[in-house]
Amino acid sequence: MPEHTPPLPAGRPGARTGRRRLRAALLGGLVLGTAALLGSAPADGRTHPPGGKLAVDTTGCGAPPATLPAGRVSFDVTNNSKVFVTVYVISPDGSLAYAEIPWLGPGKTLPLDTTLSGGQYAVRCVFSSGPVATSSPIHLDGTAADAVAGYRPMSDKELTGPVNAYRAYVTAALPKLLAAAQTLDADVARGDLNAARADWLPAHLDYERLGAAYNSFGDYDDALNGMANGLPQGVDSPGWTGFFALEYALWHGRTADQVRPLSQQLVTDAGGLIDDFPSEDTDPGNLPLRAHEILENALQFQLDGIADYGSGSTLATLDANIQGTQEVLGTIAPVVQELDGSLLDQLNRQLSAYQGEVANYRAADGSWTALAELSTVQRQRLDADLGQLLEQLAVLPNLLTPRNHA
Repeated sequence: MPEHTPPLPAGRPGARTGRRRLRAALLGGLVLGTAALLGSAPADGRTHPPGGKLAVDTTGCGAPPATLPAGRVSFDVTNNSKVFVTVYVISPDGSLAYAEIPWLGPGKTLPLDTTLSGGQYAVRCVFSSGPVATSSPIHLDGTAADAVAGYRPMSDKELTGPVNAYRAYVTAALPKLLAAAQTLDADVARGDLNAARADWLPAHLDYERLGAAYNSFGDYDDALNGMANGLPQGVDSPGWTGFFALEYALWHGRTADQVRPLSQQLVTDAGGLIDDFPSEDTDPGNLPLRAHEILENALQFQLDGIADYGSGSTLATLDANIQGTQEVLGTIAPVVQELDGSLLDQLNRQLSAYQGEVANYRAADGSWTALAELSTVQRQRLDADLGQLLEQLAVLPNLLTPRNHA
């Protein structure tokens, strides 16, 4: 779903500020998740698990005890450097990580908690200024039934293939978008607004299925899919173009002469995007984030009806967003499979099930039930089931965060 996040200085479904908020939330969740998932540090007055305090700086990664009993281990890590540091519990060869603090600021202290079985471990510190330091070995005696399974640190190069595959998918899809825009424009040119209304949705869905690519579309996303939110005069703002502007015009009594400039501009911008896309970069780190973000924004904009400018087609758009998410997940599937195959299986099942649930609102003739026609119970179920799916998709950005020096 191209660029959809909360409203909206730029008047489109996703401004940079929304993505920054989501990134911050995910990063904060990652910091807290290390403690919450693996066990947070006890409150004062309670017995602390083995580990103790680690003071780290760019010259070393603390001095942990040489031996500890197997079970829960908790280090209170203080960053005495002037830069940020990422801290891991690792296997001796660095092939596995067992816990992490992803972003510890200068002068700050956070718990590095995990549960470990007997064996050899170490603490590794990766400083934002470049140095990488590893502590002396830590030997744990005994066993722990609830020991954390180590995960393989992922190199940032491992997403190169998925990014290339996704860009190839977008490159192949863009000519279809242009053709659909040309069909819509031809309808308007001959004054057939009924045909234009019928052809508007297929064209719009062609764009919505592109999903994660919107961060590589530059200004063309605003031009092609900008909403009226945040614009000075709302739907009456001069210069508002794209699918939503066309939707509003087609379903609010505009004449063909009034609609034609919008349909012509849509063709121009779709063609411009085809020419521009090869020169735009796609950040590998954005791909797993978009696998969550596409449907998170669908929950906000489609299921809340905010993105409906008259056609009543938001459930069709939600279906396209599911397809866009499936495409993203398909491109990153080889990497996810290696790191957590059970998660990949679960996500595929949940996406398929939710797509089937949404498809219940599509008639045999291809038309979709308008969101306003759903009962409260039906809307609540769609919201709740999508919320559960999003909880699982939210795991992906952390799972696929590159950890080159872990």
